[in-house]
Amino acid sequence: MEAQAIRVLVVDDHALHRDGTRQILEAHADLEVVGEADSGEVALALVNQLHPDVVLMDIRLPGMNGIEVTRRLIQDHPDARVLMVSAYDEDEYVRGALEAGAAGYLSKTAPGKELVQAVRSVAGGTSVLQSGLTARLLTATRQAEQGVSVDLSERELEVLRLLAQGLRNRELGEQMGISTRTVDRHCDNIYAKLGVSSRTEAVVRAISTKLLTVSDEH
Repeated sequence: MEAQAIRVLVVDDHALHRDGTRQILEAHADLEVVGEADSGEVALALVNQLHPDVVLMDIRLPGMNGIEVTRRLIQDHPDARVLMVSAYDEDEYVRGALEAGAAGYLSKTAPGKELVQAVRSVAGGTSVLQSGLTARLLTATRQAEQGVSVDLSERELEVLRLLAQGLRNRELGEQMGISTRTVDRHCDNIYAKLGVSSRTEAVVRAISTKLLTVSDEH
């Protein structure tokens, strides 16, 4: 039985970039662009209507910016996978996107092959940060947190390791033999203790404080 294609919604206010993205993705049989949006408002409406697996989100949009759109989208669809694709890679944009719940951040200058792989990874539950951004975020986080100690229970550490491997809450619960509600509670406690609001941020923060090593991500 042939695997179902990954359904992608492209959100960008430039038609040329939307067209280019569609051509890159639809050259691969496992990827399908199911819709396009030129504003945040249209994007939110299309997510409700089309239920895409991955939303490619630009940051600079007319009206509501991509970070706010992502925040609202994740509130209504907690399992949604948003990959930010932006011409801007300043730390405040990257952090803002991760805090809003984005699963990854990629530059518009990234090669098409890298975009395709990022979409597949995000759809599979893995967090994606373009090379260079991870190192910068870890450096900034370490500088801000020198001397900070985070006290996680063994159970919370186990949950964090599985989050780093890209497992969704339901899969994580099945592997640990606990309910999804219990997983949600553990995640809330982990986020509170680490001072973050998303799983991608939690993994970056955990690596920076040496709670996890980079190998735990795989």
